[in-house]
Amino acid sequence: MVEIEGELLLVRRGIQPAYGKWSFPSGYVNRGEQVERAVEREVVEETGLEVRVDWLVGLYSEPEKTVVLAVYSASVTGGALIAGDETLETATFPYDQLPELAFADDSRIVGEWLEGRALRAHP
Repeated sequence: MVEIEGELLLVRRGIQPAYGKWSFPSGYVNRGEQVERAVEREVVEETGLEVRVDWLVGLYSEPEKTVVLAVYSASVTGGALIAGDETLETATFPYDQLPELAFADDSRIVGEWLEGRALRAHP
């Protein structure tokens, strides 16, 4: 989850699943790779932006599914916004005007991220 000037960064997926739909920069952790470094690597690959991981939003899993999703909030530290090889387009959106998101849990994740963001702003 990357915020830029008060808006949420999304990517339009150039790969399956959910080809052409909007979601967050994401990807897989390589064997032996630290999770936070994987976040930073995937964001650069998909958006051209360099980021620093700030905090863990949450861990998400479902019965009978092998994927565990680790969602982090991150801040931009450099780079230039571009569409990477697996990304059709990048854009930022106001939180209350997000496009249709690619995956069933995406809206819930946005809500939990916004809650965590608010708590950090007003402890």
